[in-house]
Amino acid sequence: MKRIVLAILNIVILFSAKGQEKYTRVEGKIMTPWADSINISAPLNEYPRPQMVRTQWLNLNGLWQYAVLPVNGSEAMPSSYDGNILVPFAIESALSGVGKTVGKDSVLWYKRTVSISPSQRKGRVLLHFGAVDWRAEVFVNGKSAGIHEGGYDPFSFNITALLQNGARQEIGVRVWDPTDDGVQPRGKQVKKPEGIWYTSVTGIWQTVWLEMVPETYIAETRQTPDLDKGVVHINARVESARPGDRIRVKSFGENKLVAEQEGTDAANVELAIPNARVWSPEDPFLYQLSIAVIRNGKIIDEVKSYFAMRKISMVKDAQGIQRMMFNNKFLFQYGPLDQGWWPDGLYTAPTDAALRYDIEQTRAMGFNMIRKHVKVEPARWYYHCDQLGMLVWQDMPSGDMGARWESRPGVDGLGTEMNRSPESEKGFRKEWQAIMSSLHNFPSIVVWVPFNEAWGQFKTVELSEQTIQSDPSRLVNAASGGNFIETGHIIDLHNYPEPAMPRADIFGAKQILVLGEFGGLGLPVENHSWQDKNNWGYQSFKDSQQLLDRYTFFMNRFPELIKKGLSAAVYTQTTDVEVEVNGLMTYDRKKIKMPVDSLKKLHSTFIRTPSE
Repeated sequence: MKRIVLAILNIVILFSAKGQEKYTRVEGKIMTPWADSINISAPLNEYPRPQMVRTQWLNLNGLWQYAVLPVNGSEAMPSSYDGNILVPFAIESALSGVGKTVGKDSVLWYKRTVSISPSQRKGRVLLHFGAVDWRAEVFVNGKSAGIHEGGYDPFSFNITALLQNGARQEIGVRVWDPTDDGVQPRGKQVKKPEGIWYTSVTGIWQTVWLEMVPETYIAETRQTPDLDKGVVHINARVESARPGDRIRVKSFGENKLVAEQEGTDAANVELAIPNARVWSPEDPFLYQLSIAVIRNGKIIDEVKSYFAMRKISMVKDAQGIQRMMFNNKFLFQYGPLDQGWWPDGLYTAPTDAALRYDIEQTRAMGFNMIRKHVKVEPARWYYHCDQLGMLVWQDMPSGDMGARWESRPGVDGLGTEMNRSPESEKGFRKEWQAIMSSLHNFPSIVVWVPFNEAWGQFKTVELSEQTIQSDPSRLVNAASGGNFIETGHIIDLHNYPEPAMPRADIFGAKQILVLGEFGGLGLPVENHSWQDKNNWGYQSFKDSQQLLDRYTFFMNRFPELIKKGLSAAVYTQTTDVEVEVNGLMTYDRKKIKMPVDSLKKLHSTFIRTPSE
């Protein structure tokens, strides 16, 4: 018996060893503490869509096969592959196990086999992608399921008709990404990284998963709170609804039923929330939500979600200056510019704990806001912000550069808007609308930012007004630090390194006054930098004390600026990124450059509980 047990153990060890041989992360750069704790067979295995939860799903992250081929003549799936890649890490990243650059002249192919049992195919099977950069064509059993363009918005295909007999199914993905050779939104990715521009990201970089749904199913929900009226508006889009089907919506607070409504109009449900408990950084209270399709008294499909009662608005103060109000009270919003990059995963955090860590540390430092900079995060990042009480300003990823930038407000004749091509303009509009739609339900997001500085800035007034119309429940910062055009709710100055603000007597009567970027105080930390020398910062220091002294000097100026009319400020930045060493934390997240308690104490002098 003992020999049998030992033989079985040897077989298990042998197969485990063979499995490990199929994947080796790329060494040579710094790693985060979470790199060693990745589950290779199921990385990032948490439910990927917290705002619309079902129980029947299958995570497809893990080892896929990959091939890099010339862009011409590679429309059909390859007959052979180069090796294994760990999804969902971009091929350029260390955690992908590949570490290759693709570029505009090549395409990246993925393939893997999945098992879908007959019991999982009673209704429809949906194949979901959190994000793929940039153009993805998806194949199931050799047949095209569809094409998606856009590197920052989730998409899915109904693959039911493409499934073959038996459990075994083959999935393939063809990706083309021109990085900065194209006009598509790309954020800070470039072919040749330097300064504030970083390594390119190609391919699957968020979770891939299967979802099993009935023939009639809830495809989308939209929750919009109205704090003043004490209601939340719920919209549900239902696929293949039948005459007589009804929608039932229930909200819960602390596991107690708060409100319930049932009706036939899925596009217009209004739930009254009596004595609403408001969501805030001090009390991030979330109401739970269930939405169900009812047919003949039976539940056909049901999803779980959540919402929060909160409000962001613009109101003049006693001096006639527009202020950013939160839940009808003034709250100074202060937080770091957050790039969302990782030395081992690039666009993708190694684990969900790592994804949450940055937000937790930002809260511990005493910040109450994060500006997510020219990047969109996985849905779980915003879920963590909702839970932790972190306000979010969401940028649109930039692309198609070329506008001339004039950073000073009130200066005419220098800054110019771009004349984009029809292809470029269409791509921007489509992806911005998709991003706003996919993120609408996260209450932590309070400001939309269509443009950063003059990076691809075009038709600013039109885009700003369309953003406001698409989502009147949030404020719009039309061009953070960009060419200043009187549109949107906010005028936003960028000034490095020290804090400053737009003059209240000139601009304050019409727009909220914001310092959208400042700081950039650099401190390279030995053994925790992307490279050993030639690192970059807006202003560099030799040690932590020097850094803290300068930062303290800046913080001591805020009470007076707030008194003059400043409503918010953004410090550059959360972490170092590649050669940029302006972070509050090192790129590997192993060192915090200034004492957390000192930062929290400094910030508490001007970030206070909201007051009238």
